[in-house]
Amino acid sequence: MSRPRASDIQPRDVWVDHPQGRIFAREWSLAGAGAHRPASPIVLFHDSLGCVELWRDFPAELSAASGRRVIAYDRLGFGRSDARAALPALDFIAEEAREYFPAVREQLGLERFVVFGHSVGGGMAVNCAAAFAGACDALITESAQVFPEDLTLSSIAEAKGQFVDESQLQRLARYHGDKARWVLDAWTESWLHPGFAAWSLKSVLPQVRCPVLAIHGMHDEYGTRVHPEMIGELSAGPAQVAILPDTFHVPHRERPEAVIELVCGFLEPVRQGGAVCAP
Repeated sequence: MSRPRASDIQPRDVWVDHPQGRIFAREWSLAGAGAHRPASPIVLFHDSLGCVELWRDFPAELSAASGRRVIAYDRLGFGRSDARAALPALDFIAEEAREYFPAVREQLGLERFVVFGHSVGGGMAVNCAAAFAGACDALITESAQVFPEDLTLSSIAEAKGQFVDESQLQRLARYHGDKARWVLDAWTESWLHPGFAAWSLKSVLPQVRCPVLAIHGMHDEYGTRVHPEMIGELSAGPAQVAILPDTFHVPHRERPEAVIELVCGFLEPVRQGGAVCAP
């Protein structure tokens, strides 16, 4: 059987209702797959400045390679989701698993799932895997942080300075519209807040019982390899750590084929109804 191509994958836009506003989501699945979805879907959690559109072609490629339904959503305040008035609380990473993902899960019918989070989305994926340990089949982190490392904070401070240039904010507005300033502040003002210094995933990771794959670029400018290594060491389930050479903070954009190969190889034994990655 030939492997499906990304062009065979159909995207579908959906909306999730939440008491604080509507959440935009997109799902990708094989054309004509219908209701027969034997493998647990992969849910993508975007980074601090990200949204559904910024995943670009990766979800379709991942769906084609894995044979799984792939879902991404704009966190409330980001992308096409409704705006938020106030900045997130300092526990916003755990809050995503507590307050927002349950609505996404319920309304999209995610009885079982795989979570895949990039950067801060990796921390959110960790919290979801811990909070829904009985339903989460696997956890994949990419460029995730476990605590506010000095390198992380200095790089965020440097990026904040770059956004003094109004053209940088305009680029962000292409994806977030008039929410762009809020998106930027939600990132920089949260991570650089003195009260955020104590944040850590160290107490959450031992609650993760599913298989774990921690992907990290060797030259990641927002965190050293200590983060994937801690994810692998502290998780309660079997864990793999993959450090990609010649790679920075966005492996799925810099080296999509390598990331997809890693993910498919990792998910192959993680079966739900017998489905595995396409050969």
